[in-house]
Amino acid sequence: MELIRQARGFTLVELLVVLAIAAMAMAAVPPLISAAMPGVEMKAAARRTLASLRLTREVAIRQGRSIALIIDVQEHRLEIPGHRPLTLPRRLDLSLEAAEREMLDEQRGAIRFFADGSSTGGRVLLAHGDSGYQIGVNWLTGHARMAAWEPE
Repeated sequence: MELIRQARGFTLVELLVVLAIAAMAMAAVPPLISAAMPGVEMKAAARRTLASLRLTREVAIRQGRSIALIIDVQEHRLEIPGHRPLTLPRRLDLSLEAAEREMLDEQRGAIRFFADGSSTGGRVLLAHGDSGYQIGVNWLTGHARMAAWEPE
């Protein structure tokens, strides 16, 4: 006599519970990673700042007029007119060195790009503790570059 074995598997409810637990775990992981590795978050913010400066230069050249990237140090925000503002992480220290005539007040200033690609120049510094990144803009060429920064 041959025994009949029943196939065993998972019910739909069991699968849904496992998927829900996995989704909650995956939602919790990214904030934990960025908190554990502030260097990764800082480098990403520096790259976004560099990209914003380069975009502002491109827009100025394409439109044939001067455009300023407004940097709000207190609010950790970068604004290009006509584009969505970029907010940088609050845990990072943000500072701006810009031409005196481009400073709107003590907490806000701008780096302006002209139709020929040149700029008023300046430097944005993003730091956390004893390390960071500086993004500098050459006033003559308007080219922006990013480099590692350490306190003197």
